[in-house]
Amino acid sequence: MVTIEAATSGDMDTVTDLWVELACDQRAHGSHFLPDENRDTIRDSVARHVIENTLLVARETDIVGFVMFDLQSGMYEQATTRGIIQNVYVEPEHRDSGIGSELLDAAETALVERGAERLALEVMAKNKNARRLYQSRGYEPHRIELEKSVENDNHSKE
Repeated sequence: MVTIEAATSGDMDTVTDLWVELACDQRAHGSHFLPDENRDTIRDSVARHVIENTLLVARETDIVGFVMFDLQSGMYEQATTRGIIQNVYVEPEHRDSGIGSELLDAAETALVERGAERLALEVMAKNKNARRLYQSRGYEPHRIELEKSVENDNHSKE
């Protein structure tokens, strides 16, 4: 049986290791994040999320997944309060068992309780399984990021 609960400071190393696994997985979908090179940075982020109570873990006996979330903030005033869901991860052997949906449910509920009027998340364009999950839950494209390589690009030199 899996429970979804707030992460504690004792979970930081495990969640950091799982984030590195997530970053490794995302490289196959075109992510530019370097997993091991970002370990210290993500550990600091995990610590902040633990302190702010914006990190949930899926726990069997050990942690088998996690999700981070925040209310969007920044230098621009917004017309709506957006909750941002980040880094949804479930270990491969536990996927397709509903844990990802449970993590999303819990993060969405927490964000709404904190005042979110809209919810957003990012997904790699090539990650069809994740896109299918999010779309089945009502997430629709809002902004599309386009990217190109500058190698052998005549247009960028004109």
